[in-house]
Amino acid sequence: MSHDRIYALPQRHVGDFAFDDQVAEVFPDMIARSVPGYASVLSMIEQLTSRFALPHTNIYDLGCSLGAATMLIRSQAPSSCTLHAVDLAPAMVTRLRSKLDDSTTANQRTSSCQVEVHQADVRSFPLSSASFIVLNWTLQFIPADDRQKLLEDVAKALLPGGALLLSEKICFDQPAQQNLLTELHHDFKRAHGYSDLEIAQKRTAIENRLVPETLETHTGRLEQVGFQVVAPWFQCFNFVSILAIR
Repeated sequence: MSHDRIYALPQRHVGDFAFDDQVAEVFPDMIARSVPGYASVLSMIEQLTSRFALPHTNIYDLGCSLGAATMLIRSQAPSSCTLHAVDLAPAMVTRLRSKLDDSTTANQRTSSCQVEVHQADVRSFPLSSASFIVLNWTLQFIPADDRQKLLEDVAKALLPGGALLLSEKICFDQPAQQNLLTELHHDFKRAHGYSDLEIAQKRTAIENRLVPETLETHTGRLEQVGFQVVAPWFQCFNFVSILAIR
């Protein structure tokens, strides 16, 4: 795993963050050192797949990046399922396809579900007959005006009793709470080796790309599009995960 040093040196102009080859090369290290609770959320993927993935249904990992969730879902889903891993970034899709090819060859997996990797925009990708859908830190990169429609499409695609796992960075209405949890997040990054320069430059790069919303906005929207149960199950500082049942 390559070490993330993208923002280690001063940059005259910090451009908008992009999921390009440079980021894809260090992404596992970047996300592990940037997202408090990331490993805890991933650790539940297999359990949730075992509970919700039904034979002869579709499963979707929307905004799959390098496929951390995809690989865990594949290990637990019924072999008759089709798992669709969808991401817009060519650099992520190329590496995931290579990873899947290597894994299949190494393990000679004959009982795994079929995995199809798609380079596509999750906003327009067709969804149907789904038992389990994952949106891990993806919605926050979707333009705010498009989020409702995407979740409506997700809800319509899920079979009765199907589940959505939605993980997001959130913000807070109260300035004091927002400031505290932002500072704690930055402390987390420092504890994992990021310098103040790296934190500042990454924040500048991502502030126009990642637009967080409050937890109440997320839960209210999920209820509005038709989810019967909306259960925030995990929070670490300003990162949450929500399980929503159709």
